[in-house]
Amino acid sequence: MANKFQSIETKHYAEREAFFEGLKKLDRRAFMRVAGISAGIVAGMGKLTPNSFQLVNVADAQGEKPKFSFAYISDTHLYENKLNDRFVRAILKAVDDVNALDPQPDFVLFGGDLAQLGQAGELKLGAQILKSVKAPIKMMVGEHDWFLDMGELWRDLFGAPNYSFDHKGVHFVVLNSIHEKDFWTERKLSPMERMKIVAGLDNGIQSRFEVGAEQRQWLQNDLAKVAKNTPLIVFSHSPLYKYYKPWNFWTDDADEVQAILKPYEKVTVIHGHTHQLLSNHIGNISFHGMLSTAWPWPYAPEGLPTLTVPMNRADPFSQFDGCGDGRMDVLESGLVDKLYNLWQRDPITVRASYLGSSGKQSAPPKPKLPTY
Repeated sequence: MANKFQSIETKHYAEREAFFEGLKKLDRRAFMRVAGISAGIVAGMGKLTPNSFQLVNVADAQGEKPKFSFAYISDTHLYENKLNDRFVRAILKAVDDVNALDPQPDFVLFGGDLAQLGQAGELKLGAQILKSVKAPIKMMVGEHDWFLDMGELWRDLFGAPNYSFDHKGVHFVVLNSIHEKDFWTERKLSPMERMKIVAGLDNGIQSRFEVGAEQRQWLQNDLAKVAKNTPLIVFSHSPLYKYYKPWNFWTDDADEVQAILKPYEKVTVIHGHTHQLLSNHIGNISFHGMLSTAWPWPYAPEGLPTLTVPMNRADPFSQFDGCGDGRMDVLESGLVDKLYNLWQRDPITVRASYLGSSGKQSAPPKPKLPTY
């Protein structure tokens, strides 16, 4: 089916392919000049001697100490090995990272988009790789996992896409935030046509993401038994705020979900999908975006939360730059210090005190180069 809308993912790969095709036409002297510039950028960003993310002390804000920690891996976008092993190598790197943590996290959150096109080979490959994680795994679904078969295989492999659990005095909620209104039935689209449109994000045919009325009611029922002073940590794939609608960095009913969470004193939302360091604070809710292991998205041209200190522009010569995994330290207060383990860069911590003070305390380091 012809599609006049070109996704940002398609544009990203087209621009990258054109860049490398251009490199093939350089003579030796010109190539060495470009390579020298790239090396200088890397050195200027301080990325030649990165630190291990478990060496950074993230527990010294206002004397608060972590009560427990959990790690995360997100947005792996796996193809089957025979098609593309690049993203497979990236998830294996992330698994090695979290398995090397000492002490081990209490659990590991997988933040969604395990697969690229929701195919059985992709999802089963991801499930097999994640079995090698030493800590228990908590799974969250993304749109790339869902819209080929509307979550049928996901449920078989991992169980319900929304659920809750309690751990060491904190109530955790996992939401399926990537529901969309039906755009496919009237158009008589095949499952793969539907999947590719959703994967495109900005093609203009699909609706925006939503948690949906049924799941919002489920959330209200789930929280009815939770005391208002119990810390809440909510996992959603799409951000539970409205960032940039044209790219579907957006959840249509985010305001309604925030209203359900408003009565609780300490709420943290951890989301994937955007493939970038993102920080936000709305009312009583702190928001942290997760990194991807596959690729970093550029920041949107508008709508960036004001508390976000953006990452440096990624090095186009490096597969892993701008990607990564990380850890969340749940403090005695129930709030969260978020550690971004940026591969080939020093780690960055976004503290609960930074978000809670509206940026007046514990600010993360500013980027040394233009962001993207």
